[in-house]
Parts: sequence; structure tokens; C-alpha cells
Amino acid sequence: MSAQRGFPAAEFGARLERAQRQMAAAGLDLLLLTTEPDVRYFSGFLTQFWQSPTRPWFLLVPAEGKPVAVIPGIGAPAMERTWIEDIRTWASPNPADEGLSLLAETVRELAGEAPRIGIPSGPETHLRLPLAEYDRLRGLLGGATFRDDAGIVRALRIVKSEAEIAKIGTACEIVSGVFEDWSGWLAPGMSEREIFRRFKIACLEAGADDVSYLVGGAGPDGYGDIISPPSEREVQDGDVLILDTGTLYDGYFCDFDRNYAIGVPSDAVARAYRTVFAATEAGLEAARPGATCADLFNAMAGVLSADGAGAGNVGRIGHGLGTVLTEWPSITASDRTELVPGMVLTLEPGLEYAPGLMMVHEENIVIRDGGAELLTRRAPRDIPVVT
Repeated sequence: MSAQRGFPAAEFGARLERAQRQMAAAGLDLLLLTTEPDVRYFSGFLTQFWQSPTRPWFLLVPAEGKPVAVIPGIGAPAMERTWIEDIRTWASPNPADEGLSLLAETVRELAGEAPRIGIPSGPETHLRLPLAEYDRLRGLLGGATFRDDAGIVRALRIVKSEAEIAKIGTACEIVSGVFEDWSGWLAPGMSEREIFRRFKIACLEAGADDVSYLVGGAGPDGYGDIISPPSEREVQDGDVLILDTGTLYDGYFCDFDRNYAIGVPSDAVARAYRTVFAATEAGLEAARPGATCADLFNAMAGVLSADGAGAGNVGRIGHGLGTVLTEWPSITASDRTELVPGMVLTLEPGLEYAPGLMMVHEENIVIRDGGAELLTRRAPRDIPVVT
């Protein structure tokens, strides 16, 4: 069953209440939000128009009261369908004043002449505002103090509500079914480009909103590159194919992969697949409240190293997941982020089993009081064989 689309106003009210409580503790008068996932988290404003870099968008979270949107006029109808009531607009594009004077006026109205403004500025954040425009805004608000948001937004977004988890779970269910029904989109002799195209179509037909991320590759006895676009090369006996997708349902991503052997796999391929499967099992067992991301890394890396392999060259073996394909935290040996119920993560162990040849496996989980709950349907224990 698909998760209900959208959120009730009470969901946004609860997010706002938690943010304002933490703002008071951190001594902040306003949060200034400028990126799609942060604006959407507090407003519900869902649109693909963010792919256009022409216009800036602003959402102000005050110490009291509901958020205020300061946005280009073209976005007003979509924002009016959210729970946001105070929507202020300007005619854009307008390079001479791209909403900054209206934003400054609104800041002063909400928080006075000397507000303490928090902006998310930790790892995996960006401002989405030209440096010159940011300098101009600071000039317009000469009495304001701009500072880091004390990690408030990240702390809120890292723990998902049940409604958010249901959306990620729906995306996982849709794509799990497509992966399992591989005979409908995969056969020897097809080109990588055709496989990618047919896979995306299958996901859309199964109920996904978009397949905005699909990477992978295939090669004789394995693959070494899993982030480049597909080629016209035809898959053939002896190949190993991986597809890794971030597919969307109502603004929330799944992110997992599946591997396929074209014809009977070699012993090295079969063994590498079983190793990453076992590493994922170790991650599932270790993913409990109170553990850290480093604990997860060590559990999975221990299985890889016991089989004579390292933890691959991607720098981590999993990450957070939600409104962005990859979110904080990272599953690395040095990440001490503590796992708490409601966190959604990927487990993504990978290894190099021969020079230049990789095997990567990925599942999506949510942390519960009793441990990890799979959101994806578990991959087969042995690599599927396509004939």
C-alpha cells in the first residue's frame, strides 16, 4: 500500500515547535533557510522548479509563530497550497534586487533591528545564494548577527516521523518489486543504455514519481565504475551488472542497488557477492539504538577484511537517507553519530575482489527500538543469474 501523499498541518507544527524550542536554547531569533530540502521540511513546498538556478527562495522560521515565505511570484500558487499563510513575493527575475530588500524588511519585522540569524552551515549544506548577494543581504541588515544554526535543522531532519518513513518505505517497495521482476527489463544482448531506460520506465509504471538517480555499469567478470552514464555496450555472458537507484515517492528517496550475473558467474564473483551480503547482515545486526555509525562501519568492514578484502574506495559504506538522496551521517570509521529510533540509513558495503573490479551491495533500513527494520526487500543470498 502506498503512503499517503503530503503531510497534515500537525506534522509541520510539530517540526516547528521542536525547532523553536532548540532556537531558544541556542539564542537564535530566526532561521534563514534557502535550500530545497530545508524549505520543504518546514513548509511542504514540493516542486521541481528548484532545478532552475535563476531565482533564490527564502523561508524564515521565527522564534514565535509560523514560518514566513519570501519567494518569487511564480511560486506563490504552489506555496499557497501548503500550510504557510504569510507568503511575500517579488517579480523575478530581477537581478537589480532579487528579493533581498523584501527579505531584509521581513527580517526586521519579525525580529527587530539586531536579530541573531541562524543558517545551516555544517557538512553537507550550502547557501544557494551568490556570495555577492549574501554580502548585500548582510549590508542591508547591518545590525544582524549571522551564525551557524547550531545544527538544529540537521538534528531535526536526521530523525524521521512515521509519515516520512512510510514514504521512503513506499519508494523502497516499488523499486524492490522492479528489481525482483528483472526479466521484464533485462536480457543478454541489451545495451546498458537500453537497460537503464527500461528500468526507469518500469519504476514509473510501478508508481514511482521520478527516477532522478540511476547509476551502475557492467563488465566482464565485474565492474569498476559505478557512477558514469550508461554506454551503448551490450551486456553478455560473463558480465556482472549493477544498478544503483535513487527513486522518488512524494519527495522522499530510496537508495539501493542490485547485482546480476549475465550467465553463470565465476567463483570470484559468487564469493564477492556472498561476502558483501554477509557484511550487510553484520550491519543489520549492529544497527541498534546507542550504537554509532563507526560501530556499523566496523561490523561490516570486519566481515570484508576477514575475507581478505578492504572496505572499497568510496570513503564510506552507508549514509543517511530522506528528502535528499544522501543525507548526514556517513557510515565511516570516524563518524561517532549515535543511532536513535527513526533514523533512516543505507548499509552499503563494497569491496575490490580483483584489480579494478568491485562488488557493492546496498539496503535501506530504519532504526527501531529493537534494532534495524528493513525498508527494502532483502536481496537474494546468491547473485541472480540472467540467461
